[in-house]
Amino acid sequence: MSSIPALLRDRVTSTPDAEAYRYPGESGWTSLTWSEVDRRVRPLALGLAALGANRDHRVSLLCSTRVEWIIADLAVLATGAATTTIYPSNTADECAYVINDSGTRLVIAENDEQVAKLLSVRKDLPDVAHVLVIDGSASDDGWVLRLDEVSGEGDYDALVEAIAPEDLATLIYTSGTTGRPKGVELTHANWLATGDSVAKLDLLGPADLHFLWLPLSHSFGKLLQVTMISCGVPTAVDGRLDKIVENLGELKPTFMAAAPRIFEKVHNTVAATTAREGGAKAKIFDWAKKTGLRVSRARQRGQSVPLTTRVEHAIATKLVFSKLQARFGGRIRFFISGSAPLSIEMAEFFDAAGLPILEGYGLTESSAGSFMNRPESNAFGTVGPPLPGVEVKIAEDGEVLIGGPGIMRGYHNLPEATAEALTEDGWLRTGDIGELDDQGRLRITDRKKELIKTSGGKYVAPTHIEGKIKAACPYLSHVFVHGDRRNYCTALVTLDPDVVKPWAQAEGLPEEPEKLRDHERMRAEVQKAIDSVNAGLASYETIKKFAILPADFSVETGELTASLKVKRKVVETHYGDTLDDFYTDANPR
Repeated sequence: MSSIPALLRDRVTSTPDAEAYRYPGESGWTSLTWSEVDRRVRPLALGLAALGANRDHRVSLLCSTRVEWIIADLAVLATGAATTTIYPSNTADECAYVINDSGTRLVIAENDEQVAKLLSVRKDLPDVAHVLVIDGSASDDGWVLRLDEVSGEGDYDALVEAIAPEDLATLIYTSGTTGRPKGVELTHANWLATGDSVAKLDLLGPADLHFLWLPLSHSFGKLLQVTMISCGVPTAVDGRLDKIVENLGELKPTFMAAAPRIFEKVHNTVAATTAREGGAKAKIFDWAKKTGLRVSRARQRGQSVPLTTRVEHAIATKLVFSKLQARFGGRIRFFISGSAPLSIEMAEFFDAAGLPILEGYGLTESSAGSFMNRPESNAFGTVGPPLPGVEVKIAEDGEVLIGGPGIMRGYHNLPEATAEALTEDGWLRTGDIGELDDQGRLRITDRKKELIKTSGGKYVAPTHIEGKIKAACPYLSHVFVHGDRRNYCTALVTLDPDVVKPWAQAEGLPEEPEKLRDHERMRAEVQKAIDSVNAGLASYETIKKFAILPADFSVETGELTASLKVKRKVVETHYGDTLDDFYTDANPR
């Protein structure tokens, strides 16, 4: 296979009448077959080519996750141009930077709101010939056109045949936890190889239904898009976060990929609700959870589960876990977790509930997917063995190096950064510290650049501790462990309004996080969680002090990337005074 459009063409030929995508409309969900997708992509690709899209140019997509994003992307790729992805949450200046740095000639924007961003910086976009809006109005001067009016005629197949495997397919700009984001150059060969690696696991088939809500601007979402074409699996597409729970119940998908934050939120909501209700319900939930954990941990150890425990687990499933399964539609075979570390506590809980999470690992620079656990050998705390075709080795300093056909071509117009990221023989330096177990499964211990080194010379892995604290206190949204070059570790925590508000109402406490954070009951709940986690840590890792922040971290305030990773440097800057205050007392509490 030479390109993603060639892969699509092959899928259309193989299963023309099978369902490809499902998307929400005014009167419910609408389906598209693969042949109907083809009939949409062909004229749009020819229309984009007539507007100047070709192998020498990029077309930027500024849009949330929806079926039109996928159709537009496939059409762009068919012209030979590369897609540049832009998060819809980006500011006008951030959009302008990506558009100019990538060499974009056409921009496809979701709606008038996104077009307004571009109009506000139009003078800074001299190379943009047109903006094509999905839901919006054309401009009188012709700079903004309606996408549904872009169509053309010509030899579509000739365009596809002209695309070579080594041609650029996407420019995805990294989240930029520090400094300006870098454009990662990924070719058609990169995506085809990685999508084929997942397909070779033979986990998915036409009987499955994939629910896609992840940002398609992110490499993880893009990999899922390519993989579903390769496997012929139908995908229900809706990126509206506030509709996830409703969509799951209505669609009844068989699998879904998500970031750990989604699983944490579900767990915390369930745990907080049962604790608040108290009485028999709380006791039954606690019993069911303990029973499920016994079963899950026995499986992890490779031990058989006693008959009495299996019977108890069946009862726990009927009374408790079946309700959680129903929340996800009742047909989930497994979840896939990526983008950030998944705590063992979350993995165990969902496995106990009959909703296994397969944690995977990859970087934008490795086409998103490099490792993944398998259902038959799911090892919590690891990201599984390499996908077929992926190579791995551990450097002397513990850094994980990845090789294989999914590794990026380089950073766009940044030869020095490319040389820093790739070894001379093409291995990707991930920046993550890890180790391989005796089964070849990778365990990520922390980010190389985010390891804390206390003033006493001890190294601390903050994300490991952060995950444990979040699992121990259902009312928390984010935890930020600090202590680099300090004499002990401290933490900033934020409250999850959706979870903590019902608890505060029931307890007669202030409901607003900015008021609730100072209440002794709230501080006692957080302290209890920290104490329980501290009990299992080395003394130099323990959290000595904490502060509850008045508001949660967010993409809009800059503390989170668009893929919901914490920007550690930004948090340290925003809350520098609070962090400094932790260390004014020579004797920590």
